[in-house]
Amino acid sequence: MIQFIRKPNGQIDEHVQVSKKIKKSDQSTKNVILDYGTREVSKCVIEGNNHDTTFEQMSKYYKRIYPQLIEQLEKEAPITLKETKKK
Repeated sequence: MIQFIRKPNGQIDEHVQVSKKIKKSDQSTKNVILDYGTREVSKCVIEGNNHDTTFEQMSKYYKRIYPQLIEQLEKEAPITLKETKKK
């Protein structure tokens, strides 16, 4: 999950969070939500506009910025999804 925060000086900070579950509050506060278990874009709103994009495009973009994090998500998210479905 990614949230963009605009500072008073106009600079935009990017806050990245990894979670096993998406809360209702995340749907309203986060700008980008990528589900690595189902490989879907749950939400992509940038500067107030919905962007029609694919999971592959977004994952490729964030993999350049956060290579270790995305690599770990690609490995662990499908396993976590399978474990969740078994319960």
